[in-house]
Amino acid sequence: MELSGARVLVAGATGVLGGAITAELAGRGARVALAGRDPGRLAHAAQACPGAPTVRFDAYDPESCARAVRDTTAALGGLDAVVVAFGAVAFGAAEEVGDEVAEHLTAVNHLAPAAFFRAALTILRPGSAIAAVTGVVAERPQPRMADYSASKAALSAWLDAVRREARNNGVAVLDIRPGHLDTGFARRPVAGTAPPLPRGGDPRRLAGAVADALEADAELLRSGPDGTPVVERRAR
Repeated sequence: MELSGARVLVAGATGVLGGAITAELAGRGARVALAGRDPGRLAHAAQACPGAPTVRFDAYDPESCARAVRDTTAALGGLDAVVVAFGAVAFGAAEEVGDEVAEHLTAVNHLAPAAFFRAALTILRPGSAIAAVTGVVAERPQPRMADYSASKAALSAWLDAVRREARNNGVAVLDIRPGHLDTGFARRPVAGTAPPLPRGGDPRRLAGAVADALEADAELLRSGPDGTPVVERRAR
């Protein structure tokens, strides 16, 4: 993918990681659109990208996710990529996490991203891409994070299956699996308290790797043993 001039929707652009990805893509010449839930934060994020379209969505409302894709396509005159960088986390033993929390995690971390991508796949043309942040828990589920890990693993599995479908249409599917990042995400759980965590990685560094991966039509972006982002052309 040639990022210069590419029309890219970043869902979750109001977050730390989403904002870093938006800035990196814009810095490489992409025409970005920002999607977020909170209108105040969305307006603030838009100040860093003058002229960029903004769209609102609610992760509990799949139709609003699809509408965000359609509205962005109309505003930009087309669409070349959708990057999903939002999510929710909860901590606690499996028997402590209530069904409502588990449902919330599934809706936000799996069903909402899938709604964005389902809408995008009807629009994207050869040479386009979809990408989502699933995290290392998608492949290495963690104790006291069972429902969070499961929701991210579900999205990762969905991406893996869709990748095989989309290859025939020339659409790349990127699974982004970083380790812990210094975004404050773990300090805002919907339930429970985060365990002691190591120092998080730099979200701006990951954002640069995400842009590299999109340009390389890569299928997987993971963290190496030392936390360095590693771009892999083919997912394992």
